[in-house]
Amino acid sequence: MRRFRPPNRRVATVLKVLRVGLLVYVGFCLMLLAFQRRLIYYPTRAPEDALLRQARGTSLSPWRDEAGRLHGWRAATAARPPGRPTAPGLPAGRRRMVLFHGNAGYALHRTYFADLLRVSGGGADWDLYLFEYPGYGARPGTPAESDIVRLAVEAVDGLWEQDPEPVFLTGESLGAAVACAVAKQRPDRVAGLLLITPFNNLSDVARHHYPFLPVRWLLRERYPSDAHLRGYAGPVAFVLADEDEVVPAALGRKLFEGYSGPKRLWVLPGVGHNDIAYDAAGAHWWREGLGFLLSQGRQASSD
Repeated sequence: MRRFRPPNRRVATVLKVLRVGLLVYVGFCLMLLAFQRRLIYYPTRAPEDALLRQARGTSLSPWRDEAGRLHGWRAATAARPPGRPTAPGLPAGRRRMVLFHGNAGYALHRTYFADLLRVSGGGADWDLYLFEYPGYGARPGTPAESDIVRLAVEAVDGLWEQDPEPVFLTGESLGAAVACAVAKQRPDRVAGLLLITPFNNLSDVARHHYPFLPVRWLLRERYPSDAHLRGYAGPVAFVLADEDEVVPAALGRKLFEGYSGPKRLWVLPGVGHNDIAYDAAGAHWWREGLGFLLSQGRQASSD
């Protein structure tokens, strides 16, 4: 015969389970609050002398500020033989592009962008600058949104002081958010943006991966690209991976749809976050995106 358990004991058991569950949930939230940057940034560190040797092997040179501190790396590319005229409608002179990489590795892991510019540079010669984040590579510091954006703005300001011509910014994933932040703060110094697998804001990315957590209240790192682009009016090329498992394509599309300036969108079918082709044969989006940005610059100069 089953023993009768008074209702108040059953209620007490349920309340105990709920308290334990609540404590576990709150503990998980506190852990996320304390260690969230370890879930966002995945830097690879290396001594500067080792990186200098690696750079020399790929024809890159150090990119430093006036005090000799390392911003990142520079590659000079020539898309056409000396003496050959530029493409029709393209003003003479070199173009400059600053690349903000994703949240893993370090800047010298992105030398394929220099190869792309050599082969598919839109008929222009380019200086490519691979920006390094604090806490990545040999750069001192700890990665954090405020420091990354501040140093990125300082780097673009340094290029402007050397030559007061706007630069193009390219960003992949997290780097796309950095590019948007720089464009907001220095709109007159940015000629155009090429955003690869961007997101509208980091809160929505976190909510996608942790729908059971109050991420909007917990996140200190925000990266609100949608808000930043409201302070910029130049041309923007958006490149999305249709099957992106890290940054859902819907969030990149939301950023695209919310932007009111000149824009183009490429959605790569059947491609995941880390499967985008960066070789000259497969990167049609690169040639077309760069062509779009350059054509907008020609149109602005003719106006």
